[in-house]
Amino acid sequence: MADVTMELMFEVMKSVQARLAQVDGKIDELKQEMQASRTSQNGIRQEITGVFQEISGIHATLVRHEGRLDRIETRLELNEVPTP
Repeated sequence: MADVTMELMFEVMKSVQARLAQVDGKIDELKQEMQASRTSQNGIRQEITGVFQEISGIHATLVRHEGRLDRIETRLELNEVPTP
């Protein structure tokens, strides 16, 4: 077996340190990307919530108008009677 010297161990450790530094850099990049994705996802979630609120308002208006039309038709006796 080859003799393991301190210089050889030092070189191996320097290589390991360099690789760990690269891994740390990549992890930091991934963290930033995940944070950006979360921010984007929150924005999309808010947009969807806004759309649902608008649709809900439109639905409420349509229900009100339908009720008014029903009352108008009843008052004017415009209800259609199905023929047998």
